[in-house]
Amino acid sequence: MNAQLKNVLINVLTWALVLIFFFPVFWMFINGFKPESVASSINPKVFFTPVTDGYQLAMDRGMAGYLQNSLTASVTATIISVVIAIPAAYALSIRRVKSVEGALSFFISTRFMPLAAVVLPLFMILKTFGMLDNIYMLAIVYGAMNLPVTVWMMRSFFLEVPFEIIEAARVDGAGLYRELVRIVLPLVLPGVAAAALICFIFAWNEYFLALLLTSSAARTTPPFLGSFVDGRGQFLAVLSAAATIAALPVIIAGWVAQKQLVRGLSMGAIK
Repeated sequence: MNAQLKNVLINVLTWALVLIFFFPVFWMFINGFKPESVASSINPKVFFTPVTDGYQLAMDRGMAGYLQNSLTASVTATIISVVIAIPAAYALSIRRVKSVEGALSFFISTRFMPLAAVVLPLFMILKTFGMLDNIYMLAIVYGAMNLPVTVWMMRSFFLEVPFEIIEAARVDGAGLYRELVRIVLPLVLPGVAAAALICFIFAWNEYFLALLLTSSAARTTPPFLGSFVDGRGQFLAVLSAAATIAALPVIIAGWVAQKQLVRGLSMGAIK
């Protein structure tokens, strides 16, 4: 097999995989513009008269409020995770602390525990302090939940900074704050953007805690989407419309930050 034929086969296989993974998203998108009778039909239809009833019904059920809660929780959680992870990762990479391997193992081990094992004590603590159904407390929980992954990512980015630059800054009299904020952070901004985007996506998509720790005032978009499936059946048209709206913020954020995301995720990949 010559190289040209091999490249053609690889391209065909790549596009086939892309289409396979993209098709459910495409089907969800077009289902949002179908009448409910057509979307729920046993015989799927590609050609139909588009309507916006699904989007109207989703907004009539108060989806704007759930989107606002998701945005508040996700942005706040991202800020919390990144702000805490930067000095922590700096200490674990450039300003080495003792037993760095143990600290890293502890950070990542907290992600191994299933959420079902911690939700009951977390529920009781929040209930005791009257913080259930509070969007900012949910954001703090999300921030803490995403912190280990953020620290690990940020540490790999900091390790890519040439130590000669840091030494030169120290010779010039730079203190810890200036060294971190003025010298190191500008060099790892793509990594910070990548870590922030991943934290945002994790918080935006979280379902389990949002379902159990909120009821109405702080309920986010994922539990709201689940409310369209009940004993009366699956309302596919309105569910597809609502899911399309819910996916837009993440798609837009990824599209805006795609250059920084690619650069950030590639940091640390090659030594």
